[in-house]
Amino acid sequence: MESQRNIPRVVIAATGSGVGKTTVTVALIAALRARGMRVSALKCGPDYLDPTYHARVLGRPSQNLDSWMMGREAISATLARAAQDADIAVIEGMMGLFDGAAPTSDDGSTAEIAKWLDAPVILVLDASGIARTVCAVAAGFTRFDSKVHMAGLICNRVGGRGHLDLLRQAQPEAPVLGGFPDKPELAFPERHLGLLSATETAVADDLFAAWERLASEWLDLDAIVAIACAAPPLAVPASSARAGHSQPRCRIAIAHDEAFHFYYEDNLRRLEELGAELVRFSPCRDIVLPRADGLYFGGGYPEAHASALAANSSMLAAIRAFAADGGPIYAECGGLMYLCEAIRTLDGRQWPMASLLPGVAVMQPRLQALGYVEVETRAETFLGAAGIRFRGHQFRYSALEATGGSIRASCSYRVTPRWGGGAFDEGFTAGNVVASYVHAHWASNPGIARGLVAACESFRKRR
Repeated sequence: MESQRNIPRVVIAATGSGVGKTTVTVALIAALRARGMRVSALKCGPDYLDPTYHARVLGRPSQNLDSWMMGREAISATLARAAQDADIAVIEGMMGLFDGAAPTSDDGSTAEIAKWLDAPVILVLDASGIARTVCAVAAGFTRFDSKVHMAGLICNRVGGRGHLDLLRQAQPEAPVLGGFPDKPELAFPERHLGLLSATETAVADDLFAAWERLASEWLDLDAIVAIACAAPPLAVPASSARAGHSQPRCRIAIAHDEAFHFYYEDNLRRLEELGAELVRFSPCRDIVLPRADGLYFGGGYPEAHASALAANSSMLAAIRAFAADGGPIYAECGGLMYLCEAIRTLDGRQWPMASLLPGVAVMQPRLQALGYVEVETRAETFLGAAGIRFRGHQFRYSALEATGGSIRASCSYRVTPRWGGGAFDEGFTAGNVVASYVHAHWASNPGIARGLVAACESFRKRR
């Protein structure tokens, strides 16, 4: 069943990567909040880092919307949940507006999500060095797909007020709603996977305050809010959330600190709705595991914190003991690296890790994998029977190197890349440990979350 909801919403898209859409989105969210508006933030695509900037400004999580991994119903349901107590939903796009999972369609693109959500689009472009050419850009993006509602432009890196006035006077097909002067001194810091996570202290509060002031001065906020409020009612699926559990079915400890913080909020929500109590802990700093019936290690930057992780021998011993007792452990990407024998950083140093899986995770100077994948399980695991399928994403700079040691694991996944390349075996299983380089989105198969919770509940009952 569906219901119609009035959800003021707007998509902040871009002509391509690197033109400043994350900065514009963060600045807009901050300026709207400064006006006293309740804002909900969402991010198109599989990105984990940009949502940390939304969350830093909002003080609440940002939600991912990925049409290829989630599907239409989950996309609209996620927006409805995120916006239920908000005055406006601001949705940041990914890459260029029409870039997605395939070069010949809008599958997985920001444009597809904008159409599914019937959301107006404001396009961010790099306006440095152009004037009337803005009309050609606007015409191309406005006419390329008539089902995408191109509502306006934000011109980034303008030369000043006079330059912005020239762009307005050119009268492009989508109106200029403001812009930003080039401010390299206010750029958010980056590293090899993209922006530095906004959870880290290296990202100063002063940057957010400065962009809030610039947005208030340089953007037509009234017009942007009016565009969002003009979005038509949206058909959203009836809530499938469970009424709750009088007692938790199980307790799952989530590794969450500077080394591990790549999680889809929707995945965590699914665990909670199934009756799991989630508790966070730090593999870098905590010396003991919290009381738990299962462990979940997400992705992150274990290589950047390898010294602290290796030095925390009591935590490593506690994780080994939990595994030896038969406790279910699920890990993705950075979590997989942590569960291996060691991590070797680019300087050649090797740091001992949990040694639950064979091999050394060796950092490489170049990207090793990037893109969507589909997984089919080759064997039964606590996630479910052999033959189940789900979708995910890879983005990594490390590769596993065999050591010939005594630790043994089998491959329980068959992974097929969405963009070319042959299928390969992955998904390393050893006892009750399941780990992979794939960041899975459980909207593609809700049974994954059910399997994990059931395994944790079973372990709880037999302890």
